[in-house]
Amino acid sequence: MLEYKTVENAADDFFIEKKSRFIGYVKPIKTQDEAVAFINEIKSKHWDATHNVYAYVLRENNIQRYSDDGEPSGTAGVPVLDVILKENVVDVCVVATRYFGGTLLGAGGLVRAYSHTSKIALEAGNIITMAECSVIECAVDYSFYDRMNNLLSDFGANIINSDFADNVKLTFSLKADKEQALSEKLTDISGGRYSLSKIGTKFDKV
Repeated sequence: MLEYKTVENAADDFFIEKKSRFIGYVKPIKTQDEAVAFINEIKSKHWDATHNVYAYVLRENNIQRYSDDGEPSGTAGVPVLDVILKENVVDVCVVATRYFGGTLLGAGGLVRAYSHTSKIALEAGNIITMAECSVIECAVDYSFYDRMNNLLSDFGANIINSDFADNVKLTFSLKADKEQALSEKLTDISGGRYSLSKIGTKFDKV
């Protein structure tokens, strides 16, 4: 898979449905151990909640897990998972915490509430696209630094490091299929003074 979607940050959001408080927590994860640690962290934080429902999806081996945590089967964990799958997001864990407000929501109401909890959690975490990127170095004179910055911005590069010494050595990631075009553009606007040096690859936000 050369591209995938995940969330950028750990985040949370909440809403009230018939006096029940639903809090959606989300976190980017890479392993089942990280997912379990996050789930346990939220359960510890909300030890007094009526339910702490969760679902997570890992890119590696397409692992999917969920729990209704005492809600009627199929009304909580599955809706949370379904929203994650519908958004096509991986390497993510969502925990949906509920404080019961005294009014039963019914099966349909629970499905809608937990689906909405998952959706607002993912939105709070900011869904991003990760792609296979080239990691590139380029050293330029200070007089060319602003133009280089603008060029990298135009191509959607992510600055990893800027080393200011005799010149400015920039390390950045760039979607692999844009590398050739950037190289040609740099040669053009600098009159061939500067060139790119690929030093590796990584998955990064694009």
